[in-house]
Amino acid sequence: MRQLITASAAFVPSLLAGCLLTGCLLTGCTTPAHRPAPDEVIKAATQSLTDACLTQQGLTPPRPGHSPPPTAGPPGARTGDSGGRVTAALFGTGPAELSLPLPTGYVVRAHTDGCLAAAQRRLYGDQRRWFRASVTVNNLAPEAAHSHRSLTEVRARHRTEIADWRRLRAHALTEATALLDHRPPTGDPSP
Repeated sequence: MRQLITASAAFVPSLLAGCLLTGCLLTGCTTPAHRPAPDEVIKAATQSLTDACLTQQGLTPPRPGHSPPPTAGPPGARTGDSGGRVTAALFGTGPAELSLPLPTGYVVRAHTDGCLAAAQRRLYGDQRRWFRASVTVNNLAPEAAHSHRSLTEVRARHRTEIADWRRLRAHALTEATALLDHRPPTGDPSP
């Protein structure tokens, strides 16, 4: 009997370790992986889409602290003007098609062409709605200061825009996650 107890005592720790290991494998119990914040995911997907779009046009995507090579651009293009071509391809050209006057007196404008606009359409589903909602939400504090109202009052006045911002951002997070997890970017703004 004493041998059985001793053998059982030796067996229990290895049995427990095996059960814990099996339980961890079945439930995904591992070292917690770093989950990027939603803003980081959307930013990474936007960068991936805009880089692919610029590359598809024969342009070198800009990087902080690096200037584009002097010959960057499509074959036959003038050298030395790659920065202007990259900016135009990224942000769009001509008169801005989107415009929103703010209660502070400022007017925010954006283009609907360019790689950034294509990325926004792809991620948010509706660039115009995203532009309107994001500009409004990003300017709530300045509006409160300008109108001498509390931020709570201003937020209450813009409930609809805040709800729209949340819906569009959730859509963008879903699209960005799918893009980064499953599909190599092609620069194509279509889903």
